[in-house]
Amino acid sequence: MTSELWDAEATSFDDQPDHGLREPAVRAAWSDLLLPLLQPAPAAVVDLGCGTGSLAVLLARAGHVVQGVDFSPGMLAVAEEKAVGVEVDFRVGDVAEPPCPPGAYDVVLARHVLWAMADPAAALSAWVRLLKPDGRLVLIEGRWFTGAGIAAEECRRLVLAHRKEATVTRLDDPALWGGPIEDERYVLVSRG
Repeated sequence: MTSELWDAEATSFDDQPDHGLREPAVRAAWSDLLLPLLQPAPAAVVDLGCGTGSLAVLLARAGHVVQGVDFSPGMLAVAEEKAVGVEVDFRVGDVAEPPCPPGAYDVVLARHVLWAMADPAAALSAWVRLLKPDGRLVLIEGRWFTGAGIAAEECRRLVLAHRKEATVTRLDDPALWGGPIEDERYVLVSRG
């Protein structure tokens, strides 16, 4: 998809419970999932393909130093509005080659982004270069009922081409998604 298409989606993107994190129970479920996966605050986190910034803002409110990158100015405009009162550095950029300094981050986070990359292996290579030596790669992905996405085993294989370990945990808790799901959703964590 082009940035213009994502710009057009920006005003309604947060209508999905897991996108906007508007419901306290959904927001709490994402907080409970993500915060234990990260180093203690204030970790340096880059949220690649941050969209409307829901996860970036959630992590910044927890005390992390967060940068969000997305190629859609429309999505980032919504993210900036959402970030009022909390500091997040949002930048327009292509997450296939993020406009970020190498070796600067404790955590590289991407949610539902890797599957959409034209060359997932090259994107992962670029993302891993952003990490400090003991940094963590946190990927939230899935293979949806529509056939889109990336299966957990394929994602793990791609990550292991660049990292020594990768742990996959299924994300089938309805609280994360605002209701029951029937497709494959997971988080992959690769620690330094």
